[in-house]
Amino acid sequence: MAEEQACCVVSVSGETEPAAGPWSCSGVVLSRRPGLVLCQGAVFAPFLRDGPAAWAQPRALPPDALQPCPRLLVLQPPALGLDTPPAPQSPAVGLRQHEARLLALVPCGAFQQALARAFGRAERWRFGGEAAGDDPRALHWFAWLRVPGLDTPGGGWTARAGAGCLRKGEGLLACGSPFGALCPDLFLNTLSRGVVSNMAGEENALILTDARCLPGTEGGGAFLPSPAGSRLVAVIAASFCWKGAEWVGLTLLCSLAAILRSSAAVLDDAGVVVPPVPGRVAAVQARGGQDPLGWAALVECGAAWGSGVLLAPRLLLTCRHVVEAGAPLRVTPAPGPGGAAAVLGGRVVFATEESSPFDVAVVELEESVPGFVPLRLADTFLPGIVASNTRDTSAGATYPHLNFCVPVTVLQPPIARYRRTGDPSAFAVLNRVGEGVRAAWRLQRQPGPPSKL
Repeated sequence: MAEEQACCVVSVSGETEPAAGPWSCSGVVLSRRPGLVLCQGAVFAPFLRDGPAAWAQPRALPPDALQPCPRLLVLQPPALGLDTPPAPQSPAVGLRQHEARLLALVPCGAFQQALARAFGRAERWRFGGEAAGDDPRALHWFAWLRVPGLDTPGGGWTARAGAGCLRKGEGLLACGSPFGALCPDLFLNTLSRGVVSNMAGEENALILTDARCLPGTEGGGAFLPSPAGSRLVAVIAASFCWKGAEWVGLTLLCSLAAILRSSAAVLDDAGVVVPPVPGRVAAVQARGGQDPLGWAALVECGAAWGSGVLLAPRLLLTCRHVVEAGAPLRVTPAPGPGGAAAVLGGRVVFATEESSPFDVAVVELEESVPGFVPLRLADTFLPGIVASNTRDTSAGATYPHLNFCVPVTVLQPPIARYRRTGDPSAFAVLNRVGEGVRAAWRLQRQPGPPSKL
């Protein structure tokens, strides 16, 4: 696939390399005439002359900012065609290995600003690996490498697209190498599908995706699939996110166009002419009717937070465990076109008992959501309304990507009754369920031993 041929692994080592070295990450081949590779900047942290303080400055860092001068290698999969010149092969399954040199380390200001606005320090967000040595100041830094071995007669720039026209829910294909250079014969250029989960910043400089990436994929590429050929739209900045001690299953991307804008002076000094980044591969067909993302809202209750679904201008459905703290409620619906998100107060009018398998709460808002368009509830079951991840109570482990949900067909009768009468007891039926339903939510077979989930 084209995505695999456009991605690589970057390995950084020195004559007196650190005990934990060599260091490595993923990268993307942006040009084959001249040969250029873009990767994350944090991989160079052990070799900075000024140490971590170097990440605090707003200007690009030249090659002499590194000490000692490290050896850079770029690993690629075997060539698929005859348009690529031969290169020395590494021991791992015929991988191509190229010597490289650093042009500069460049900060992406637009990404940094979007990151600071969207993820405040007070909310205790962390990104990247779990190692205590991870420096958040390096998150918006990227490295440009000159790789003569990639020079190809007639070669050009990898097909690219701007992030400014991305839409939530749009498909993405992430390509990176888990664990970097640790085991490239197995992990080199692993593919992962996902969607655009959200965006922030100038021209969508910051992008969130649910494509599953692992440590070491930082610096890899995110592509927009298209019948005419995939186009590179962003670079993986962080494979993991945490809010406090809670793991969030999203990958953080930086718009390629934002990196190119920040790198204009560096590339110009190197004599590199960058072709314009197309804003779009092709026109996106408009969705019919109301965007379903307009019915989702952020629900905050003290230190707890989660999502909710708007059923009416002042009626919201969420999970009991999101609001059980009893603290004041804050509900933030999705903003309208060109508008800022409004924060509304609310109160819980019903919450299922803790013994109920249906983790449900109903919230009345203090004000109506502006411009609300009623949604239509399904009369047959379809996957949706996520309740929780799966937790092993004996080991204390939470298993991500295995989610439970309450079918809307179970909720539809009490919702209809409540909207007619305004009586919260309409939902009491959710507390009166048989043992068969309770056992199913515990993943427990009948008869059988107690479930530990």
